Amino acid sequence: MAHAAIAFTHQEGFTGEGITNIIRSAVDHASDFEQLRFMQQDLKAEKDRLQLLLDLATQLAPDMELQQLLGTASATIRRITQCDLIAIHLPDKENGSLRVSTPGTWHDGDQAVRQGDNSGEAACESFRTRSLMLTREGTGYLMPLLRRSRIVGVLELNWRKELLPREIDFLKQIADQVAIAIENAFSYAEGRQLKQQLSRENLYREDEIQSEQGFEEIVGRSSGIRAVLRNIELVAPTDSTVLIYGETGTGKELIARAIHERSPRSSKPFVKLNCAAIPTGLLESELFGHERGAFTGAVMQRIGRFELANHGTAFLDEIGEISLELQPKLLRVLQEREFERLGSARTIKTDARLIAATNRNLADCVQDGTFRADLFYRLNIFPIHVPALRERREDIPLLVRHFAQQCARRMNRAIDAIASETMEELVRYPWPGNIRELQNVIERSVILSPGPVLRVPSAALGSRCIPDEEKTSDRTLNEAEREHIISILKKTNWVVAGPQGAAVRLGMNRSTLQFRMKKLGIIVRPCMQ
Repeated sequence: MAHAAIAFTHQEGFTGEGITNIIRSAVDHASDFEQLRFMQQDLKAEKDRLQLLLDLATQLAPDMELQQLLGTASATIRRITQCDLIAIHLPDKENGSLRVSTPGTWHDGDQAVRQGDNSGEAACESFRTRSLMLTREGTGYLMPLLRRSRIVGVLELNWRKELLPREIDFLKQIADQVAIAIENAFSYAEGRQLKQQLSRENLYREDEIQSEQGFEEIVGRSSGIRAVLRNIELVAPTDSTVLIYGETGTGKELIARAIHERSPRSSKPFVKLNCAAIPTGLLESELFGHERGAFTGAVMQRIGRFELANHGTAFLDEIGEISLELQPKLLRVLQEREFERLGSARTIKTDARLIAATNRNLADCVQDGTFRADLFYRLNIFPIHVPALRERREDIPLLVRHFAQQCARRMNRAIDAIASETMEELVRYPWPGNIRELQNVIERSVILSPGPVLRVPSAALGSRCIPDEEKTSDRTLNEAEREHIISILKKTNWVVAGPQGAAVRLGMNRSTLQFRMKKLGIIVRPCMQ
C-alpha cells in the first residue's frame, strides 16, 4: 500500500488522538484508491463487452442466409462467452411450434453429448411469456429474442456455474444483437422471395393474350402480325384467291381459317389438304375425287376436296409440292371452276374459293422450272406473308402464356408463372420450327414442371439462344438454324423422314426440311440416308 504524507501540527504531537487521525486518514485514502481500481476494472470490462458486441454485429451481415447466420452467430457467441452450450430456437412457419434451429451440444474435452430435451418446455415458456427463463439444472439461461414488439426466437446458453447479474445483462445485449440479425435475415429472405415473384411472368393475364379484337384465335401484337390481320380484313369479304407465304410452323392454316370465318362463306365447309402429306400418285384423287374402278384399289366412289368445298373454302397447304403434271388441272379449277373425277368424263362445277399456302418462294420455283408461271400468277392475286417467329419476338411471351394455359387446362395442371430469365431465353431462341416448335416445347415443359412455375428443360434450347439483340441478322439466324438442324440430324443418325426422323423432331414436313437443308447447305451423304 502506498504511504501517505500526513501533516500534523506540533500541538497534536504523537498523542493517541493524533495517531488515530493519521490511521483514519490513511484508511480513507486506501479505500478511495481501491474504489478507483475497481472503477478502472469495470470500465475495462465494459469496454471489452462493447468490443465483443461490435465483433458480433460485424460477423452477422444483413444479407446472410438464415442458416449461415445462425451458424456464424453460434460460433461467435461461443467464442465470446466461453459457454458450454448454445442453441437458437425459432418458430416453425408451418405449424408454429418452436424448433431448435442450431442443435446444441455440451463440450467436455473431446466428448460431445447432445443437449437434453428438458430445455424444450422451458424454451417454449420463454417464447410464450417473452421473459428470461432458467433450465431445470439452474445453469441454463433462455432469453427471448425480442425485436420491437415482436419475438423472433429464444437464445439458450449454458454454463456449469451461475452467472453474475452484470454477466446476465451482457447476455441480454447479445440476445438483442442476435434478434436484430435474425430479423434482418427474415427481411432479406422475404425481399428475395418478393423479387423472385416480381421477376416471374404472370401466365394468366388474359387481356395480354388476346391479339386484336375479333381475332382471338391469332395471338400477337407485333407490327408484322398486325399487317397480316389488316390483310385478312381486306381480303376476307371478297372471293379472291389468296396465297399465304411463310415458313413451316408459322400458322398459315390459322390465317386461312380466319379469312374463311370472316367471309360470306363462313357457314359453308372449310376443307383443307396438305399437298406434301399425300403421295404424288394419290394427290389427284384427293383433289378431284375418283369413280369406282378408276384405278387399282378404287373399290368405291370418292368425293374430292374441291367438290366437298363447294360454296365454301378449299385450303391447299404446301401447294409448291404439287407435281408439274397436276398443275394444269389445278389451274383449270381456278380459271374455269370445273374438273372431272378420275375415271369419269362428267364435268363437275365448283364454287369453292381457293386459299393456298407455301413455305417456298414460288417465284424462284418458276425460275427453276418446277412450278408453272401461269398457275403462279393465278395464285398470287393477293399474297399474305406470315412472319417467322424470330421476326416477331415481342409476341413470344404472349404465345408462351397462351400455350401454357391451353396445355395446363387440358392436363388439369396449375401453371401460372414463368421466371423472367427463362422467358428471355425463349425470346432469344431462333425457333427454326416457329410456332409449332414453341408449342411443342411449352407442352413438354408443362408436363415436366413439378409446381406452378413453368420449367423449360435446358435441353430444349441449349446453347442455341442468340445472346444479343444485335446478333439477329439473317446470317446469324441462318447459322443458328443450320447448327440446330445438324444437331437434330446427328441425334437421328442423319435420318430425315419417318416417325423417328429429324423432320418429325423439328415439327416440319419432310419436303420442308429438305428444302431448308438445301438452302442452308446441309448435305446428307448417301451412306447416311
